[in-house]
Amino acid sequence: MAKGIFEKAEEAAAFIRERIVVSPRVAIVLGSGLGSFADRIEPASAISYTDIPHFPQPTVEGHSGRLVVGTIGKTPLAVMQGRVHAYEGYSPEEVTFPIRVLARLGITTLLVTNAAGGIRLDLRQGQLVLLSDHINFTGRNPVSGANDERLGPRFFDMTEAYSKRLRLLAHSAAELSEGVYLAVSGPSFETPAEIKAFRTLGADLVGMSTVQEVIVARHMGIEVLGISCVTNMAAGILDQAINHQEVMETGARVQAQLTNLLTALLPALHRGI
Repeated sequence: MAKGIFEKAEEAAAFIRERIVVSPRVAIVLGSGLGSFADRIEPASAISYTDIPHFPQPTVEGHSGRLVVGTIGKTPLAVMQGRVHAYEGYSPEEVTFPIRVLARLGITTLLVTNAAGGIRLDLRQGQLVLLSDHINFTGRNPVSGANDERLGPRFFDMTEAYSKRLRLLAHSAAELSEGVYLAVSGPSFETPAEIKAFRTLGADLVGMSTVQEVIVARHMGIEVLGISCVTNMAAGILDQAINHQEVMETGARVQAQLTNLLTALLPALHRGI
């Protein structure tokens, strides 16, 4: 009999448990070009995604593909250096499988980061923005199909996809703007007409990740905080072409800012669990 998502996630989690020395309750997913935060973890147990049973493998520059588990200060945490995306050929179930595994490890708080295009005109390149909500424009929901009650309920609330409590903690750590993130499937960047339409829909940021991960996290009752790095202004806002190298360069430039924010947040998150 073929293994279901629950069995595969438990098998992957069991593999990881045998190779780590702490039990994390907080997890962080690091987006494009934002992976260096994991270098602060000590002592670190680094596991390549290629070694973890059933784990999908990133194919995009800026996503190194390692799970790093250890502590920063007194906070035990798991950090994903990179993620996979639908445009790499993965299904929604595969894209979100790592979040299922984190839940089986005992994660109760998830921080998701991403590189995003800025739609709202007051945003600037290199700015960090808290996610207040999202719009799923990928055309797929990762919990469609047969539901396994061991993972979560058939129907679940998304009113507070991004925790107000966690956003208040983030605001206490740094002065941050908030915005609505719209997810597309990619890999092409958006057209100016699409960006104009997305702004009309109420989107402040646009990207190719995060939303399906958050849906699955909320399906399992995990509290979520989202942070976007505005790595470029969206199509049509500036009179210039968009390219992935610009995304990577901006991500590298704000690494220290993101690292300082996450490091300041971790003690408060640990106390609140």
